[in-house]
Amino acid sequence: EEGDATPSMNTTPLIYVLLVLLVMLIITIPIRLNSVSMDLPGGLPPPDAPVPLVVRVEVSASNLVQWNGEPVADRAALELLLREAASMPMVPEIHVRADPKAKYEAVAAILTEAQRQGLPKIGVVGLEGYAKPHL
Repeated sequence: EEGDATPSMNTTPLIYVLLVLLVMLIITIPIRLNSVSMDLPGGLPPPDAPVPLVVRVEVSASNLVQWNGEPVADRAALELLLREAASMPMVPEIHVRADPKAKYEAVAAILTEAQRQGLPKIGVVGLEGYAKPHL
């Protein structure tokens, strides 16, 4: 009796009934509109921020200070340059770059004087070389 067919249920009508029920369910569910009320700004966009003026202060290995590439004679001259920068209409950013062999006192004196003159944007740049590589 190898040729006997095994009885099985015809599932095609069952699938049709389920599809009809699914369509009816989708139709009967009310459509919800999820909306968020927002007050969007009107008018023209604000103007671009002006490019900041940057002053480069560099300290060499022999602790000589340069202001935008020009050598500074002494600390009094540096104080005068910082005072002039603080009195400008658009206060510049001060970027201090120190040689790895420069003395800490020389760099700290520049940062302290810039802060004392009221310069709000002071940064030490060029520290990428001191970062430890990630292993």
